[in-house]
Amino acid sequence: MSLSTVDIQALKDTHRRTWASGDYARIAELVTDVGERVVERAGVRRGSEVLDVAAGTGNASIPAARAGARVTATDLTPELFTTGRRRASEAGVEIEWLAADAEDLPFEAERFDYVVSSLGVQFAPRHEVVAGELVRVCRSGGTIALGNWAADGYIGRFWTIMGPYLPPPPDYASPPANWGRADHVERLFADYPVEVTSERCVLEFDAASPAAFIDTLADYYGPLLQARNKLTASGRWDALRGELIALSNDMNAAGDDHFRAPSEYLVTLARKRK
Repeated sequence: MSLSTVDIQALKDTHRRTWASGDYARIAELVTDVGERVVERAGVRRGSEVLDVAAGTGNASIPAARAGARVTATDLTPELFTTGRRRASEAGVEIEWLAADAEDLPFEAERFDYVVSSLGVQFAPRHEVVAGELVRVCRSGGTIALGNWAADGYIGRFWTIMGPYLPPPPDYASPPANWGRADHVERLFADYPVEVTSERCVLEFDAASPAAFIDTLADYYGPLLQARNKLTASGRWDALRGELIALSNDMNAAGDDHFRAPSEYLVTLARKRK
């Protein structure tokens, strides 16, 4: 195993522990609309084969299964599948759950009619590798449909603020927010036989106040929970929390003490030519 491979695996192990911490299911409930929009835009058909990459607790898998598709849900963090299976059972659908890396999908070429992801693939470190895998496992004539936070939206700006407080990423890792830039996504797929279109959509977050929203994320959202734990020890958590609350105040569209922040995300369709 080369040093680079060791480093990449170590980073992915860290990612898995991060997403397994907290209670991502609580956060996933806030963003179910994104998965539903991705599946609707993809046009998933009854009887089709669907792969959900970085599926989490099933925000795209469940609506795809409701549409009558045969769905395989994969994620680097299988700890999330317990909640995913419960949610699927409550929805009355069957889904196959499989631990898998978005950069090395364990499927033969052209296996699926639809390859989807809702707020997931953007966290895999090597975007070019992920794009190649998404195209590889999608059938000719099939569709890749992705929902990713816009780089200049609320969550994209949220990550920008967090950046200086965290260790710098390795050189080979691309920022997650780049998947929320249409020009970046077009470059990722430029050398593949796909036709790419993107549209910006909006999801609104609601909470009792900006501070209450940030504190909820710090309790349940793995990346911010881990940041809080590390920064509290170094005395820097209050500074980050203050910046995130200030951003939330700036983005607040409620007009009162309540918090309502529109957060834009990019829905990308890459239709693979026959």
